[in-house]
Formats: sequence, structure tokens, C-alpha cells
Amino acid sequence: MKIDPQLLEFAKIMRTNATEAEHLMWQLLRNKQFMNLKFRRQHVIKPYIVDFYCHEIGLVIELDGSQHNTDDGKEYDVERTKFLEALGLKVVRSWNHDVLGETDVVLEHLWSICTELKSTSP
Repeated sequence: MKIDPQLLEFAKIMRTNATEAEHLMWQLLRNKQFMNLKFRRQHVIKPYIVDFYCHEIGLVIELDGSQHNTDDGKEYDVERTKFLEALGLKVVRSWNHDVLGETDVVLEHLWSICTELKSTSP
């Protein structure tokens, strides 16, 4: 299945213009630093671009800013999550302010989810 070149270009732009929380999370996840898992950032899962993705355990990590706390944002996120879960993926959402202010708590939560997914993946 060929991916829309515009979607790939947009993902590249998003990597360049990462939020502070995305930048911090990438520093913690990149190069298999977290549980020896390979993560990709701004990864295309058509028709969406997810913030972080680990193919090995089927995990999507989304970092949400204030726009996700509106009615439209919440509705969009529910649709998006249902779509990704229908593909057999686990979706984890964290608020940007939690990633920046309570990094340890976010990572502990992520650690427990990854541990569970690693134990159930083939």
C-alpha cells in the first residue's frame, strides 16, 4: 500500500516542528533507550500521523495539547483511537504538561503498558 507523498511530507514537517513535550519524549524513546524498543516519531498510519509508534508491540503514543480538550478535539481523538485500536494497536495518551512536569510518572505508566504488551506479543 503506497502512502500519500503529501502525508509523508507533512509528517516530516511535524518532526521538524515538534512541541517541547514531543522533543523531550523523543529524547527518552529514541535509539532503543526505553526498554530496548524501537520507536518512530510522526509515523504515518494512514490516514493519520501518530506522534510515536512502536511496531514491535503495537503501541501508539499520543501527546496532547490544549486543542485536544475541546469538544471537537475530544470527538476527533475518540474516532482516531477507535480506528487505531481496530488495527490491533494500543493507544496511550498523555498531556503535554504531564510529559514536561511529571515526566517520571508518565514514563512509569508507559513502562507498565510496554511490559504488559511485551509479555503478550508473539
